[in-house]
Amino acid sequence: MTKADRPDHPNAASRFNEEKATYALKGADAPDLQAGIAAIRKVARSLPVRPGVYRMIDARGDVLYVGKARALRNRVTQYTQVVRQPKRLQRMVSQTRSMQIVTTNTEAEALLLEAQLIKRYRPPYNVLLRDDKSFPFILLREDHAFPRVQLHRGARRYKGQYYGPFASAGSVRETLNALQKLFLLRSCSDSFFANRSRPCLLYQIRRCSAPCVGRIDETGYDELVRDAKDYLAGRSTKVQTKLQGQMTRASEAMDFELAAVYRDRLRALTYIQGTQAIHAEKLGDADLFALACKGGTMCIQAFFIRGGQNWGHRSFFPAHTNDVPEAEVLQSFLAQFYEEVPPARLILTDRGLPEAALLEEAFSERAGRKVMLKTPQRGDQARMIRQAKRNAEEELERCLAETSTMARNLREFADLFELAEPPQRIEVYDNSHVMGTSAVGAMIVAGPEGFRKNAYRKFNIKRPETVPGDDFAMMREVLGRRFARLEKEDPDRSKGEWPDLMLIDGGKGQVSSVCEVMEDAGVHDVPVIGVSKGPDRHAGRETFHFSNGRELTLPPNSPVLFYLQRLRDEAHRFAIGAHRQKRAKNLVTSTLDDVPGVGPGRKRALLMHFGTARAVKAAALEDLEKVPGISRTTARGIYDYFHPGS
Repeated sequence: MTKADRPDHPNAASRFNEEKATYALKGADAPDLQAGIAAIRKVARSLPVRPGVYRMIDARGDVLYVGKARALRNRVTQYTQVVRQPKRLQRMVSQTRSMQIVTTNTEAEALLLEAQLIKRYRPPYNVLLRDDKSFPFILLREDHAFPRVQLHRGARRYKGQYYGPFASAGSVRETLNALQKLFLLRSCSDSFFANRSRPCLLYQIRRCSAPCVGRIDETGYDELVRDAKDYLAGRSTKVQTKLQGQMTRASEAMDFELAAVYRDRLRALTYIQGTQAIHAEKLGDADLFALACKGGTMCIQAFFIRGGQNWGHRSFFPAHTNDVPEAEVLQSFLAQFYEEVPPARLILTDRGLPEAALLEEAFSERAGRKVMLKTPQRGDQARMIRQAKRNAEEELERCLAETSTMARNLREFADLFELAEPPQRIEVYDNSHVMGTSAVGAMIVAGPEGFRKNAYRKFNIKRPETVPGDDFAMMREVLGRRFARLEKEDPDRSKGEWPDLMLIDGGKGQVSSVCEVMEDAGVHDVPVIGVSKGPDRHAGRETFHFSNGRELTLPPNSPVLFYLQRLRDEAHRFAIGAHRQKRAKNLVTSTLDDVPGVGPGRKRALLMHFGTARAVKAAALEDLEKVPGISRTTARGIYDYFHPGS
């Protein structure tokens, strides 16, 4: 793992404070415009006049900026003419101390590499696609005689047809629900499929054709799969005509029960066709993008059209957009967006882009087919772009309203908890366990932009001295490990990972435990507040405990109280979820997993022979030697593990 791949590194994809483009450095490493110009000139003299990608590096070795160029020498030399650069780039030059160069064959290759490096390093002076989590797809697996339809994220490891991207998992589930109603395709796992002796509930409610028990043969199921592919490819009219014909033939043959099945499927298809938010039958495969800007904040609305069907929309709020032209922001966004998502055949934008032809070339090269970029001015395409633009403006208004409310809450936080300024990073801690078992600690993080879910952390309680079920000891372990890591990885507090305020779920005891840990770590400037439930654990009557013993209650209708309850409830949710995951994992583990020399194959052989792990533990040495695949030496090792000293 390289330095930049570590999650704690300031250039890693999971870093928390992306909006802070500058930081404090002292001595020779402090920002110096002349030193930056000298470093750039030194590199520019040896650069070729050919396409490539350059990286600006600061004194700490962190990437400040990634750019691409048709002619590297000409582009990099421009940074030495600082009077022509905006203030943002002048600050970048003042922090630059070295550069890294990669040459490419074409400018299109440079564009693709630039997007890849921006996504990897997340430099503070590049426009960033902040919401870069993977998009869900529908996967029609073809590695089984009866293909399965399922939601899929991540790498394409399975053989089959991938349809997407969808805007959200909810959009995928709606489409999967439609596919089950229309085409009765199975959604169960292969192991579930192989062990059925009678149809499951999905067959009873007409959501599956039950191929697992032979209610449909392979030929009939293949026909359903072909119809599903036609539907997902946008040929729903063909499917509708086919269903109408099948319903008519069944009626004429007096098979009214079968005709009713076709009728229900036809009604489902008609309903789905009528619920599309954007009617885009003529578009085929297309992505629509529109940008809205207000008060220095930008929102990009994306609609995904596949096969003439609307597969959902999503809003994006790119970071580091100050002093960057709107068209350039949209262009940089598209380059990063399609770094992993396959581009549609048609990409529609609400404005012209500076390098539209270059984007077309790069996207076509990546997709292996022609990709067209258009800015429609009239007709149906322009109408849909206007609708996307309205969505972007409305979403931006909602975001700004929420941000304004959040800023007001944080200002009141500062007054309420006697902070020097509104907190930029709030950490909330909670524990979860059942009678001391499967114990976990949880940390959530919130700031002016809301919850920072990529900063959440869970802590498995594992120290021998921590008594199971002792909440005070669990909190001491969690905070001890947390501050030990902070002191090791960010001792000068320059990465924005130190909390401005800590909220602890609990009362005086928990606060005292945390203060002891912080005292031992030499941390005296991070405020700690305990949140305990009121009488009868009544929400709205919480008491807030300060480290100096002071207590505070807020009016039941206080907006700050509502926000604090949201923080506490989110910590509860995350802690309970982590505990349930650990408990579920413990339920499927076996005592055989810890036996030296026993892997999956021998474990399977032992369980097949004895039936249970308990029976293996109680077995005599002679019985263990009789198990197929277990040698005498292995049997002796298993027996000695369960009978030490025998």
